[in-house]
Amino acid sequence: MPLADRVRPNTFDEICGQTHLLAKNAPLRRILDSGHLPSLIFYGPPGTGKTTTADLIAKHFRREFYKLNATTAGTSDVKEILNLSGGLMSGNEGILLYIDEIQYFNKKQQQSLLEYVEDGRVTLICSTTENPYFAIYPALLSRSSVFEFKPVEPLDLIPGLRRAFDILNGDFGNAKTCSDAALEVLAYGCGGDVRKAIGSLENCYYASETAIDEELARSLAQRSGMRYDRDGQSHYDLLSALQKSIRGSDPDAAVFYLAKILAGGDLVSACRRISVCAAEDIGLAYPNAVIFTKSCIDIALQVGLPEARIPLADAVILLATSPKSNSGEAAIDTAMAAVEAGKGTMVPQHLRDQNRPGSEGGYQYPHAFPNHWVRQQYLPDDLAGKTFYTPGENKTERTADEYWQKIKK
Repeated sequence: MPLADRVRPNTFDEICGQTHLLAKNAPLRRILDSGHLPSLIFYGPPGTGKTTTADLIAKHFRREFYKLNATTAGTSDVKEILNLSGGLMSGNEGILLYIDEIQYFNKKQQQSLLEYVEDGRVTLICSTTENPYFAIYPALLSRSSVFEFKPVEPLDLIPGLRRAFDILNGDFGNAKTCSDAALEVLAYGCGGDVRKAIGSLENCYYASETAIDEELARSLAQRSGMRYDRDGQSHYDLLSALQKSIRGSDPDAAVFYLAKILAGGDLVSACRRISVCAAEDIGLAYPNAVIFTKSCIDIALQVGLPEARIPLADAVILLATSPKSNSGEAAIDTAMAAVEAGKGTMVPQHLRDQNRPGSEGGYQYPHAFPNHWVRQQYLPDDLAGKTFYTPGENKTERTADEYWQKIKK
């Protein structure tokens, strides 16, 4: 049996981390201790205790317990278990069904569970590494309580690692030692994933002669703390965090999230998101930022990783420390809303293509007037006077606005 399975906790209190859910006065623990068991959805990264918690719940309630993994199970497997739910338990308590990685079930497969969950024949516990509000069928989601499992803090991992070492060492007559410093290296190097940390500990044990030291732990835990899946939610979370850090003018956070994305090898997504930031969040407050960013991205794509990290870091830091304005985005969004509402279907007669300066249509050529401006209507009649662009509170836009206000007087 894998060491990670042998070291699984026997009580809720032994679970590493998740105190926000399973401490004595935490919400999930209070529900369970009350004797009430609703259908549950656990979501969070791998190795954070979702399956372990489901196992302990089954033992706690002494219910008939079935487990499926959606990566290998099909509709027939679900039906086979659901057909057993009619009268297995005395007192008509129904069965407890745990489905791991439920995001791999399609809509029809998830719908097949509804009837049994609604009438109480099945209490469902699902786990997923994806955002359940996107990955799970809404009707099933509405009938369940959702709880988020978070990456385990390194200090919370150490007791579990020590317990795993003692179990492993006991198999070999307690022949080896392991320092607390080595356990700490493994705990910090595994990104909050208990299973991964225990696996790294097991590798260290077999690679050591008499003792697991910091150097060995560091060599076998290297890069294992990285969490990056280009097709998963973490991909979008990191890109979102990068843009929000730039928008929030935090260069330290911005360059950190850039490092996370580049460490996952995703150069293209980083370049795309940084380009969007330059136009969306800095925009007209510092128009040269777009030019600078485009140059940095061109260099990054030309040289590739790892050198690409340098021009991209320059771009990210410049954007984070630049003045901010979203006036361009706000203007185009307001204009798009007017278009979608069916406004402005008729272009004013004097702006149509057949009307040239001085023609009968009445178009006035601005360059023929002082300051290259003349008052005339450009918006369609039903939008005349409508304001789409409002200058941002920054020096560049305010200077331009003051100039045009002066000209237009």
